[in-house]
Amino acid sequence: MTETTDISRLIAIMARLRDPQNGCPWDQQQTFATIAPYTVEEAYEVADAIERNDLNDLQDELGDLLLQVVFHSRIAQEQGEFEFQDVINSICNKMIRRHPHVFGEASFEAVAAQSLAWEEIKAAERVAKGPGRSGVLDDVPSGLPGMLRAVKLTKRAARVGFDWPDTLTVLDKLQEEIAELQVEIAAGDREKAREELGDLLFVCANLARKLEVDPEDALRAANAKFTRRFRFIEAALSAQGLRPEQSNLADMDALWDEAKRVEKATPTPPPTGS
Repeated sequence: MTETTDISRLIAIMARLRDPQNGCPWDQQQTFATIAPYTVEEAYEVADAIERNDLNDLQDELGDLLLQVVFHSRIAQEQGEFEFQDVINSICNKMIRRHPHVFGEASFEAVAAQSLAWEEIKAAERVAKGPGRSGVLDDVPSGLPGMLRAVKLTKRAARVGFDWPDTLTVLDKLQEEIAELQVEIAAGDREKAREELGDLLFVCANLARKLEVDPEDALRAANAKFTRRFRFIEAALSAQGLRPEQSNLADMDALWDEAKRVEKATPTPPPTGS
């Protein structure tokens, strides 16, 4: 296939992969539902490349994410619903509609006013979609990661005045939820403990929003820190000819504390690719 820098090449490749006679058996069998998890995964891999500041990897991951858009569009085209160009037209029209201060006559003196106008435009778009889609929370995707969706739901509610007044109030609520979780754990009620844990995590999402912290980003950083420190434990034990399962909790805790001391004494290296 002739190389071009045009999107038509990728569209043609996907059409060939989905060809009923000469395509790829795996690609032929896919549906919106079966490839949706890959779409979500590719978005996370884009975020990971950005976090690592690996621009070479970012280029590849953006290509993988674009492939997902082309894949969904091809399936829709086969069903006679829409095709890739319709997707392009849709997002172009949306961007023009949501930026009247750039493509129209509107003007805003402050970012806050622009943000308010953006939400008003989105609200009008929800109403235009018909009954059942006009609520404040109606177009917050249910497929988002739980913490991210919690932030988006409460941010939407906060815009219409349904919010805790300050961070200290959220902290008080956090303590309340911890106490309720402790009660259910002590009672041995697993299902109610699950519910209370969900409430606790929901409040944590609100706390992150109040602190203007992305909870997913904060948790990824905590995951990375845990991974670094546990690998330190593994390396230290390996130097003694041991594996973690051959050690004990007290020894591993001591090595964990040592890993923390080493991290505090060592300057943080620049991100990969910088």
